[in-house]
Amino acid sequence: MASGSDRNPIIIGGLPSQVPDFDPEETQEWLDSLDAAVDERGRERARYLMLRLIERAREKRVAVPEMRSTDYVNTIATKDEPFFPGNEEIERKILNATRWNAAVMVSRAQRPGIGVGGHIATFASSASLYDVGFNHFFRGKDRGDGGDQIFFQGHASPGIYARAFLLDRLDEANLDAFRQEKSKASHGLSSYPHPRSMPDFWEFPTVSMGLGPLGAIYQARMNRYMEARGIADTSKSHVWAFLGDGEMDEPESLGQLSLAAREGLDNLTFVVNCNLQRLDGPVRGNGKIIQELESQFRGAGWNVIKLVWDRTWDPLLAQDRDGLLVNRLNTTPDGQFQTYATETGAYIREHFFGDDQRLRKMVEHMTDDQILHLGRGGHDHKKIYAAYAAAKAHKGQPTVILAQTVKGWTLGPNFEGRNATHQMKKLTVDDLKRFRDRLHLPIPDQELESGLPPYYHPGRDSEEIQYMHDRRKSLDGYVPTRVVRAKPLQLPGDKTYATTKKGSGQQQIATTMAFVRLLKDLMRDKEIGKRFVPIAPDEYRTFGMDSLFPSAKIYSPLGQTYESVDRELLLAYKETPTGQMLHDGISEAGCTASLIAAGSAYATHGEPLIPVYVFYSMFGFQRTGDQFWQMADQLARGFVLGATAGRTTLTGEGLQHADGHSQLLASTNPAVVAYDPAFGFEIAHIVQDGLRRMYGEDSEDVFYYLTVYNEPIRHPAEPADVDREGILKGLYRFKEGEKGAIPAQILASGVAVPWAIEAQRILADEWDVKADVWSATSWNELRRDAVEAEEHNLLHPEEEQRVPYVTRKLANAEGPKVAVSDWMRAVPDQIARWVPGSYQSLGADGFGFADTRGAARRFFHIDAQSVVLAVLTELAKEGRIDRSVLKQAIDRYQLLDVAAADPGAAGGDA
Repeated sequence: MASGSDRNPIIIGGLPSQVPDFDPEETQEWLDSLDAAVDERGRERARYLMLRLIERAREKRVAVPEMRSTDYVNTIATKDEPFFPGNEEIERKILNATRWNAAVMVSRAQRPGIGVGGHIATFASSASLYDVGFNHFFRGKDRGDGGDQIFFQGHASPGIYARAFLLDRLDEANLDAFRQEKSKASHGLSSYPHPRSMPDFWEFPTVSMGLGPLGAIYQARMNRYMEARGIADTSKSHVWAFLGDGEMDEPESLGQLSLAAREGLDNLTFVVNCNLQRLDGPVRGNGKIIQELESQFRGAGWNVIKLVWDRTWDPLLAQDRDGLLVNRLNTTPDGQFQTYATETGAYIREHFFGDDQRLRKMVEHMTDDQILHLGRGGHDHKKIYAAYAAAKAHKGQPTVILAQTVKGWTLGPNFEGRNATHQMKKLTVDDLKRFRDRLHLPIPDQELESGLPPYYHPGRDSEEIQYMHDRRKSLDGYVPTRVVRAKPLQLPGDKTYATTKKGSGQQQIATTMAFVRLLKDLMRDKEIGKRFVPIAPDEYRTFGMDSLFPSAKIYSPLGQTYESVDRELLLAYKETPTGQMLHDGISEAGCTASLIAAGSAYATHGEPLIPVYVFYSMFGFQRTGDQFWQMADQLARGFVLGATAGRTTLTGEGLQHADGHSQLLASTNPAVVAYDPAFGFEIAHIVQDGLRRMYGEDSEDVFYYLTVYNEPIRHPAEPADVDREGILKGLYRFKEGEKGAIPAQILASGVAVPWAIEAQRILADEWDVKADVWSATSWNELRRDAVEAEEHNLLHPEEEQRVPYVTRKLANAEGPKVAVSDWMRAVPDQIARWVPGSYQSLGADGFGFADTRGAARRFFHIDAQSVVLAVLTELAKEGRIDRSVLKQAIDRYQLLDVAAADPGAAGGDA
């Protein structure tokens, strides 16, 4: 046998093994001992010895490679389980009542004439996991702090409602109004955790699978951030995320595990309900999802606790001296375990234990019924308690608990472990009887045979209900509960915005830089400055925000353990545990999760934060649109900046960076207040009003979306008679036409306003057209106002009919209206039906591409000369000019030749 010194140098688990062997004889003795163990006691015994050596090596702090997976048994040995402090008998009764009411609620929701559905199998599998948490771990908010933050698995919501019913937080009318939010508005319960629908109950929306685990990681990180910066004491808050094993296939579920490990978020616990089933079939029929997840979480640096088998397996595992049973557990695929959950004890005896005499002998003293009831760990209260207690006690790492359960557990043979279980919503009379008997509930047959099945409540004075109340009292209140304790902020006055409103003088700056300058002024404010949370995905320098590095600094719980390469520069990269800026790396999903956690801190911890998330415009609503809906549902607030916006403004980057549609996507989200400002003074008014609406008196559950650009322009000073109302409502006349005989109107937004001004000049000088230029700061808000007016008029015909703001604003504006922007035409077309007179829009429809700004705008026919042509075309339609003029204009400006366009300003960062 070759000695260690004869082997090829390799690296195992990141640890070098090419260290010279200074004592070959000792090495050989160890190798010979291993060989002897294999030869005399077998591979299983040798494996056990090796594992014990690794365990002892870790105890002695000897660096050895991390094992990616362990045996398919519980991580916590029976001898190491702590004392269970609860009354298991009472807790079982409570859980049985909860299970019944959850299933009956969904079944009743399927009654004729309603048929709104629901899901019962997910909660049935995870009920014990929740119950132990409710009884012993989940902290409420009664002490005035944020308590624990719990991300409930969306499909388990019926069970959470059922428990709230037992505690008199909900009544029968509520349960019967499940999924009937409007028709039974005073009692209605949302399908899933929706804080916007139930703002006093739910805290976190989770049913868009994958967003729960991502949100939980960044919530735990935000808790640490707030504590490090002295904003709130979050030291007692623990974040729990209840997830499904199928859900872990979503990229967001696992995508940020490394951040949680890197920052040592031991205030975070994932509980993955491994019932081995997706919505339609097994998660890993031919594999083992628990083993797979264990490898992924261990590799990412998490503490992993496997909760696989209940206490009935303990005697069998204790006598498994040769490792035969463990080997069988290790090698049986999930699809087969799913089958065992639906079969008889005799089947399990024959197929699991039967082909090995030694395994058969282990269970020869057991009846088929006892074998049938060899259970899964996720249904065992004592073992769940041990796992939760170990997770809370573990320091330095986040913890994941991988709990094996059976989908549809206790619901009977028609539900348990079946592939169709997720879609099954209604229990037959026979199902109900079997279910009742399984739960030992005192419900007579006649109540199940006539009409709707009844809810069950043991009585307000019963031992079970008193126990529930006592447990919640000891844990500081009821959960889930959403409480808003934050007070309105003292907002800065007009003086803070004065510099931005003065314009840029002779200097050319982009609207992104105008916003950043305003942000710097706001962050200096003594009252609210510390509450701003700048967030960017590795693009602070792109957006000109590196100027914040020296003062605000970058948050890192580790500080800066290295000498920065740019440390001698004025704008050096600086990390610190008390840093204000969140630099989340190249992860828009991570940044948006930070945005949501910060934007809802006013409710979660009673301390308002003002997140300002700045990103490449294309990578916002298009890339993380689902999270912006999550943000809306979580009632989060803050500013979202789509920087480098526009289909043609970001020169050179090409199709994947050319955003011409995010304003349209933003319009679909009711919580978004979207603006496309052209100048600094517009930004100042919009931000000032946004702070008022989100953080002042009578605050609103909205968030602001501003698209800003990287094209440098001169920003005019705020006009003396500035139309503040028009800026905020979405449209105001920026520049009246000064000469020309034929009237027309040009509506433009964002970076297109300078093109409109140039078109105004050309029309006056060359075509005798007097065009007014309007800045459309928000096409979306104009449409929203108009839709609200129409809805009011539809339902109140007897009252004075409302006129949309855009209609009133343009009522006396003579001539045709032409709209132009760096967005697709559908953006300005949102207001078409409410614009008086003729209306035409220009837009950047189609794919973006890399070229000069001038060439791109000529290609899309949105440059100043194309605006001129559009105005002339509308005038020709009205008979105000001869149609021959149109061909003259096309030829004069060479509008069919992209190469003939003036290239325009080159570059232009921020």
